[in-house]
Amino acid sequence: MRRSLVAWAFLLPALVLISLSVLLPALMALVMSFTASGLDVSEPLRFVGLANLQRLLLDPMVRRVLLTTFLYLCGVVPPIVLGSLALAVLVNRGLPGSHLMRGAFYTPVLVSIVVAAIAFRWLYAENGLINGWLAELIGPSFTPIGFLTSPQLALPAVMVVTLWKGLGYYMVIFLAGLQGIPKELYEAAELDGSEGWRQHVDITLPLLRPYVSLVAVVSSIAATKVFEEVFLMTQGGPADSTRTIVYYVYDQAFAELEISYACTLGLALFLVVMLFTLVRLAFSGDRALI
Repeated sequence: MRRSLVAWAFLLPALVLISLSVLLPALMALVMSFTASGLDVSEPLRFVGLANLQRLLLDPMVRRVLLTTFLYLCGVVPPIVLGSLALAVLVNRGLPGSHLMRGAFYTPVLVSIVVAAIAFRWLYAENGLINGWLAELIGPSFTPIGFLTSPQLALPAVMVVTLWKGLGYYMVIFLAGLQGIPKELYEAAELDGSEGWRQHVDITLPLLRPYVSLVAVVSSIAATKVFEEVFLMTQGGPADSTRTIVYYVYDQAFAELEISYACTLGLALFLVVMLFTLVRLAFSGDRALI
């Protein structure tokens, strides 16, 4: 009992902070999703029942931003999983300079997203570095590409920033898993005739299955909640081609001042993220936590 009280005493400050900064606002947002409220907190709450939920189901922009978010997820998660796994296998082979490669691949994780977004926005500009290189290669007939002004190219251009920032982070997770695989397994597989990439199919991938599911679900949640890249690079444009669900929540709350409706959208996003979390727990074998 004494040890339990000491443990709870150490946890109490963190629990208070989490309650004030996370749990209480989440509860308030849940209540406000059933009201018609604005920015003026002094006004009494006017309950409207399921009107905001009905509006969400009938809002055509919701379907569009969900589709954009789904496309973003599909364009980011598979390359992150496969790319970070490939980088982890590369730097785990003990090649000369592998420690430098680990640092180089992880460096983008340390760069602020604001700095990264501004840098890539400059690279993508019509008078930026990428168009400058292409103009030098192609010649006077080259027409600058509007990476961030074309509805077809804007979303993939933002995806590149997420990939650049995330590959090194998830590489470290896979690297931890690779270093936990006994080398004797590869030696035994080599005696059985398994060589090269076949060893990764027979040994690496099956033993890294929990790490693959972890990276896939965590990166899916991060892709679903993407906001900074969109806000700093395109602000949802052009023609709403990069407007994601989180950016739509921000737009409704702080541009349209539809606080209650934004809370309803946030509740829907919370349910989506919870679904991803339950999928991760199911595939990782943590069934006792479900």
